[in-house]
Amino acid sequence: MTTSPLSPADLARHLDDNRITGAVATSREANLRNIQGFLDGDQHQHMGVVRTRDWSFDDVFALMRDRVGISPDRAHAEGQDTISAELAVAGLERYARVLGEVVAAGGRVLFATGHPAGLFPVYAQLARVARRAGAHVVQVPDGFPFEDGDVRQIESVVMVEQYGGLRHTHFPGPMSLTLEKLRRDGQNPPDLVVADHGLAGAAGSRGLRTIAVADCNDPGVFVAEAQGQVEVAVPLDDNLPPRVYEPVTAFVLHRAGLADYL
Repeated sequence: MTTSPLSPADLARHLDDNRITGAVATSREANLRNIQGFLDGDQHQHMGVVRTRDWSFDDVFALMRDRVGISPDRAHAEGQDTISAELAVAGLERYARVLGEVVAAGGRVLFATGHPAGLFPVYAQLARVARRAGAHVVQVPDGFPFEDGDVRQIESVVMVEQYGGLRHTHFPGPMSLTLEKLRRDGQNPPDLVVADHGLAGAAGSRGLRTIAVADCNDPGVFVAEAQGQVEVAVPLDDNLPPRVYEPVTAFVLHRAGLADYL
């Protein structure tokens, strides 16, 4: 793990060079399709977000333009789309401040991901450092059923298992079930949820303080941020090889005041 943080400008270059931002792999077609899918309540796109106002396609498009950096050209309907490195770095600064604040207070932090192949190692590192720094990293000791698999916690990160592997999911159900299990077990709710996809949307819609990473084809998470349900949504490509996120993790930990616990 990289422990010397990049400057904001150098981090922005790293993000663009590795297509975490800039000319990302997600297509324009997917971005536009998922905006409509969110509005239609598609099971893969609603992300557990409870809408507190009416949203039109134009509203969500403008939100994604302003908060993510997708192309503002409404005539651009297919091909390449983009994420702004500057917006991503600004989001990571806010993400780090929230994480550092809760950890410094010894708060209860729950980590969860629907992107195990990309973000699991990131959250596992954040969880290890948060625990060393005095946070209470919430434990969900036993797996429990979800659809044809299980919700499992591995290295302090809640994920979905299916057919012997870890599953990519947008569904809010795993978070809702996790929070219900904590309640049944007599545990207090988390002071902070660090998550993505529907795991973030479900936590935010329940009124829990939540910070998230979201791709340019995840409009629901940015709607949740705009509605005040998710405190921070950082625009990033969320499914790249974990090593490319190492400078991102180092930046967050240093900005959070947690570098001494690496």
